[in-house]
Amino acid sequence: MHGVEVVETAAAFREALAVRYAVFVDEQGVPASVEVDDHEAEATHFLARVDGAAVGTARYRTAESGAAKIERVAVRDTHRGEGWGARLMDAAEARAREAGHDRAVLDAQTSAAGFYAARGYERVGDVFDEAGIPHVTMERPLDE
Repeated sequence: MHGVEVVETAAAFREALAVRYAVFVDEQGVPASVEVDDHEAEATHFLARVDGAAVGTARYRTAESGAAKIERVAVRDTHRGEGWGARLMDAAEARAREAGHDRAVLDAQTSAAGFYAARGYERVGDVFDEAGIPHVTMERPLDE
């Protein structure tokens, strides 16, 4: 089984968290205490699978501004460069459009800003620090 699915079970949510911990906590050194936040329950989570194994995840929720906020985009290092980040973004953006959002916003690690720029996201504001990693806010319209 290959593809991206919406997380609908506690078991799938645990798999998504395992990917996030592997990428953000183990690989990038983000403190485990800030990796899970108060938005988990309200967010729609996505899981990318290869042969049934969880290889990537992302989530989206409605930001205070009303935009779709895409967050926690992560792909295991063993599957980077295979297009999973793009497929996760496609799924999150499609779900956001279906929910009536007309724009998406995200806080990109500066090292990943080029990936999002290639998808039509534009930088908004200055670089800021989040969990010890430089980030920049980016946004784009969600028209088809």
